[in-house]
Amino acid sequence: MRGLLGLLLLIGGVAFGAAVAHAHPHVWIEAKSEVVYAPDGSMTGVRHAWTFDEMFTTYALQGITTKTKGVYSREELAPLAQTNVESLKEFAYFTFAKADGKKTKFEEPTDYFLEYKDSALTLHFVLPLKAPVTPKQLALEVFDPSYFIDFKFDDKDPIKLVGAPAACKIQFQRPNDETANTQRLNEQNFMNGDNSNYGAMFANKITVNCP
Repeated sequence: MRGLLGLLLLIGGVAFGAAVAHAHPHVWIEAKSEVVYAPDGSMTGVRHAWTFDEMFTTYALQGITTKTKGVYSREELAPLAQTNVESLKEFAYFTFAKADGKKTKFEEPTDYFLEYKDSALTLHFVLPLKAPVTPKQLALEVFDPSYFIDFKFDDKDPIKLVGAPAACKIQFQRPNDETANTQRLNEQNFMNGDNSNYGAMFANKITVNCP
């Protein structure tokens, strides 16, 4: 099995042999996301576009047969896209939501596909909510609790609201400047096994306020 889960398992086997390796990411993703709303003003889901680093891309593409060398069509990448999406379920799609402080659950992804461009794979998918919500405040966080994966949102166009009521305003917070210091301070706890949610320190936080 190739894709995200296969690579994580491979990396995990190495990392468990050296505790310090746990404290650093091994896969890098540049992300763009859209918070999607229905015509009635309810929030229905999140649309992600995740571009993987060169190492992951090279690994994931191994063994894929294409009509044209170096060119990968959406159809040729479809089995790999399915593998990636299915593997993400175990990790809650690295997307965590609260509506007015209450945890909100997602359905399995829809409209997913892989795109190969500029020597990088980008996974596109929609993560629908199990039930639409109309909160005054929606809080979204994107991160890997284990910190195997580092999510960096696009510098110019990280987050969009799609179809949201005009009064809704979005705020986006990247991991703060204290992250490196916090990492060093928590290294000992992390190496001693207190690592169930270590990646939360590196969370990208999206807040939508709709008065």
